[in-house]
Amino acid sequence: MLPAHEDDWSDSDDDVGSDVETSVLLGVPDGLVQSDVDISDAAVSRIGGYPAFLPSREPPFSSSHCKVCSNPCELLVQMWCPFEESPMDRALYVWGCAKPSCQGKSGSVRAWRGLRRNEKYAAKLEIKLAKKRAAEEAKAQVKALAEQQQHMPKKNPFSMSALPATNTFGIGAQMFGDTSPPLTGSAEPKPNKNDECDNENDDASDDESSSEDELLTAMASVTVTDSPWKTAPSYPPFYLSTVSEYLPPQLKSKVPPGTQITDRLDNEGSKGDKDKDISWASEAYEDSLEMDYVFERFTKRVAYEGEQCVRYELNGTPLPFSSDKIFSSLFPSPPAPTVPVTKGAFTVVNTPKRTYFPTNIQACPVCHGKRVFECQLMPNLINVVKRPNDAGKQATDEERRKAVERALKGGASDGSGMDWGTSMVFSCEKDCCFDDNGKEAKECWREEIVLVQAAI
Repeated sequence: MLPAHEDDWSDSDDDVGSDVETSVLLGVPDGLVQSDVDISDAAVSRIGGYPAFLPSREPPFSSSHCKVCSNPCELLVQMWCPFEESPMDRALYVWGCAKPSCQGKSGSVRAWRGLRRNEKYAAKLEIKLAKKRAAEEAKAQVKALAEQQQHMPKKNPFSMSALPATNTFGIGAQMFGDTSPPLTGSAEPKPNKNDECDNENDDASDDESSSEDELLTAMASVTVTDSPWKTAPSYPPFYLSTVSEYLPPQLKSKVPPGTQITDRLDNEGSKGDKDKDISWASEAYEDSLEMDYVFERFTKRVAYEGEQCVRYELNGTPLPFSSDKIFSSLFPSPPAPTVPVTKGAFTVVNTPKRTYFPTNIQACPVCHGKRVFECQLMPNLINVVKRPNDAGKQATDEERRKAVERALKGGASDGSGMDWGTSMVFSCEKDCCFDDNGKEAKECWREEIVLVQAAI
């Protein structure tokens, strides 16, 4: 939701700046997938279609079954999303039930993560991390030596102990050729330029070869040609491309001195330099009985890129659809401020605001680590996924505009029975990969938590 003082108080447009990039990546449709190679490549993110599995063993077909009606669901999205500095190839799969009676219910949308160890990349990553550790240790040693020299007592240059010792033969060191190296003020070794160049070349070659290895090893180990997955219902496959989210900066207001303007949203929760100029980019919400500010904020934020089907921000903050029970669990109500009742005490009490504090998300049952927000499916996804007999229709700009507006309002599209506001995926923060005996495994197939907010 935009702040209360969104209107431009300035009488010129000089203060209007460029859009500000946030930490959110947006997934948008990018044309039909017609290549069989891309369909079999788990590194190709997609909307709809059939899954390309990473684990060597085919996951059970029941992974895609709706927990409400027990029927197989269509694949909504498959995303290639390995963690940084992780030796594991990783893909996220989300299935959703299109049965009208299941909409908005827990278990109607299911998410799984598939992991597989990439041995070649793991070896390169170990070398890279070893170099990084060595550089950090050398830097720490230099810093410790510098601190030690700073704490050493200063010598009096006029004292006898400060004078250099003379050679006992009286002629000095010149006669016998003193070979002692002169002392320098710094003990830090100078880096070898050739070593630096070699390291840069190694890193560059590692990046290039690792990217090639990723493409090679990301090909699905299991095809769905002769399996139950081929008989599952499916939507036409679309490429899922990622773009950065950009929001307009907050307009600078020119008001008389001493005037106070209060935001509906405060600046808590902004991350780094991104979002620092957008006061409403943080996740703080007012409690109000007059209107649903949560839904208003959702529609305002999504309207800047109406084509978005996925919002991805690992360990970030979800964008709630409405003020329902799920919103209350993720953004709990703060304690009410204490209001003085004495006659002479008058205090201005600010409106309580909710901030993101997910304490009710179940921990990972395998490693017992906490789960963090990873991504959420957006209403426009309902408009994009259509039945096969509707895939060939070319919608006009007006039809597409109305479909996006209908999806933002929570209405189901013409091609699917799905009808929800948003579906949030929470994944294991450690991205653990263990077998049934609790030992580290080279591949795994784990289900994660999905919270579905029903349409209004």
